[in-house]
Amino acid sequence: MNTALTRLSTLLVLTGGLALAGSAMGSDRIAPPDGAKVYFISPQDGETLEGPVRIQMGLRGMGVAPAGVEMDNTGHHHLLVNKPLDEVDLDTSLPFSDHKRHFGGGQTEGELELEPGEYTLQLLFMDYRHISFDPPVVSEKITITVE
Repeated sequence: MNTALTRLSTLLVLTGGLALAGSAMGSDRIAPPDGAKVYFISPQDGETLEGPVRIQMGLRGMGVAPAGVEMDNTGHHHLLVNKPLDEVDLDTSLPFSDHKRHFGGGQTEGELELEPGEYTLQLLFMDYRHISFDPPVVSEKITITVE
């Protein structure tokens, strides 16, 4: 088996194991510190932009750490794109998709390639396991237009 295929197989096994571990944890959610808040620095609600869209994420009352790094009062950003919060299972690990973007490296900004159109964006700050805090640490939902 070639090296690239072996690495890919290992990554798929590990990723599947993490997903199973996350779903097995069930509602083992951690409380955030009082006053913890996540918010958009940019873009602003109602803004019309050209792509790629630069996202800057703010956080108050907690620290940012990469996924998998267990430290008190830390977590990492996730971005919901055209995905209502009430459609997200907050008790399990959040799977990556076009509607759920992960910033698991501890990033506080990034770029999105979005087709022209209107989008709703909402930040969801999650713990080292990609599990929501209880109560969830979420931003206000914003709407942007991409030209």
